[in-house]
Amino acid sequence: MCLLGKVFGKDNDKSLNLKYPFIDAKNIAAIICCHVIKDNKPILYVSHDADDGMWQFLCGGSHEEKDAMVVSLHKVYLHDTSVSSIATLPLGGVAERKDINSTWQIYRK
Repeated sequence: MCLLGKVFGKDNDKSLNLKYPFIDAKNIAAIICCHVIKDNKPILYVSHDADDGMWQFLCGGSHEEKDAMVVSLHKVYLHDTSVSSIATLPLGGVAERKDINSTWQIYRK
């Protein structure tokens, strides 16, 4: 099994019943920090970049370029379905929250 299979597991019947909330295609590339994947930290910072439309999902800590992983937007959603509440984040938008149970605070970069 590839690394992403180990990290996210295989799609199962439960994940197939979830309604994918993003307008972007499921297979669009997204950046997620390794802390979310490897250390199971929550996604606390999301940006939808205005210049290229790229989605970034980060733990809210400090990052270096080497901490970035590229995965499909669908895999991010399957990893943390709470991001569905910011699926309509506009280009140039940022969403932050203090912890997994907090409400997203949305603003523009």
